[in-house]
Amino acid sequence: MERKPSNQISRRKFLLGSALTGGGIIASNLFSKSFAQAPGIVTSDRMRPQIPYGVASGDITGNSAVIWSKTDRPARIIVEYSTSETFRNVQGIVGSAAIEPTDFTARVYLSDLPTGQQLFYRVTFQDLADRNISSIPVTGRFRTPPNSGKDIFFAWSGCSGGQGWGINPDWGGMKIYETIRKLEPDFFIHCGDNTYPDNPILSEVRLEDGSIWKNITTPEKSKVAETLAEFRGNYIYNLLDENVRRFNAEVPLLVQWDDHETTNNWYPGEILDDNRYTVKSCDLLAARGKRALLEYMPFRWDANDPDRIYRAFKYGPNLDIFMLDERSYRAPNSANRQLVASAETEFLGNEQVRWLKSQLLASKATWKIIASDMPIGIIVRDGEAFENFANGDGPALGRELELADLLRFIQQNNIKNVVWLTSDLHYAVATYYDPAKAQFTDFKPFWEFAAGPLHGGSFGPQAIDNTFGAQVKFQSAGVGMKQNLPPTAEMQFFGTVKIDAATKLMTVALLDVNGKIVYSVELQPEV
Repeated sequence: MERKPSNQISRRKFLLGSALTGGGIIASNLFSKSFAQAPGIVTSDRMRPQIPYGVASGDITGNSAVIWSKTDRPARIIVEYSTSETFRNVQGIVGSAAIEPTDFTARVYLSDLPTGQQLFYRVTFQDLADRNISSIPVTGRFRTPPNSGKDIFFAWSGCSGGQGWGINPDWGGMKIYETIRKLEPDFFIHCGDNTYPDNPILSEVRLEDGSIWKNITTPEKSKVAETLAEFRGNYIYNLLDENVRRFNAEVPLLVQWDDHETTNNWYPGEILDDNRYTVKSCDLLAARGKRALLEYMPFRWDANDPDRIYRAFKYGPNLDIFMLDERSYRAPNSANRQLVASAETEFLGNEQVRWLKSQLLASKATWKIIASDMPIGIIVRDGEAFENFANGDGPALGRELELADLLRFIQQNNIKNVVWLTSDLHYAVATYYDPAKAQFTDFKPFWEFAAGPLHGGSFGPQAIDNTFGAQVKFQSAGVGMKQNLPPTAEMQFFGTVKIDAATKLMTVALLDVNGKIVYSVELQPEV
């Protein structure tokens, strides 16, 4: 509900009326000062609601965005925003109550935002027990998608805090986040493995040279996560890092998930054979893991399907982004050599495939990015089974049949300029899929780029199959490289994409933890 400014309304009446609207937009000069700084109220900082883990924005699309934060007690989130860093001409939304069922997390949906603008926002929590007490505001910023005439620049990667490599303040914490932040991307795609609840963090790890890697530890990160509180604690753990909090406040997030938000290589219906767990049902673990993910990341919850992770974003006339979920709808991991597509070969699942086809067909954007939580042609094993599409050289079989159907659809409908971005591998690789060198040939050639880890053990390289003609143009990992290298080896990677507004040229780069470009390629758009 929109409210007109009125200097005759007292602050107390204004807040009471606004709270009852359930999140209506307020355009008023009453927002010129923070709620936490109202005249006549003196509050000890210890009495105020706290915002210990900062703020974040995400799910930027069209003229809308999501603002996220968390407090320490029952309180109502209030978001003010402006095109001015001094918060002139400020607007605001009184949002929902942050209470126990969401672990005191809250989000506000902003809409009708100006396009192509840098927006500044600040978050305040108003104590539900005493409306005269509010938190100190915490600020953030983001840029809305352009209409036209502006370049687009964004980054992507995945895999945060795995293999026992936690936050080491002596090393600088999760410093790759600071490297990316300094590049000022328009947004960041996190391709999954946002946390590693199956990888406990020890206080110390002895490195090969005899030195000690020292981790910050918490009770929730000291064992595998099984309870909802422990899964939540994995997200809180990453937010202890000042690099991550600073990054979240300045770079909008588009987030998907993979296996490690639950446990390694899981699939629906799996019963764990792992003595670390008393909870053996992956369905139960995944439900808790997904709940924590959706609570602690700036998702726009779908009222009709609040657990859905796959979704699409429009970022101006030159870019559409399709975020996949390759975990929730898959069949069990298997030998992956079935001759005919069936329920046993599902990976995205029929409903998600239909959604993706319709989204691609309707897209008018120059470039279509498919954000995939797993790579296509690189072989990822799960014991004797396969975790991914790929199952070795030869014709399309098993899960590859679903991918073949999708690639054939793209060719038959002449859908142009599709690029795949992914992570998962813990090294960086650029792959060109060439039908002239493939076993299955009914598709348009395309590129796939993988980057990671953000902060975790470094691995690679892994074998790649020839079903879709994968041609590796670059990989950061050399043959014979030691596995699970620590962050001190500086083998963490992320990628960037720039789309030139005038020429539509896409430049994709892979960069290391220090921001050095290790590979770059220019992609001309098909017209």
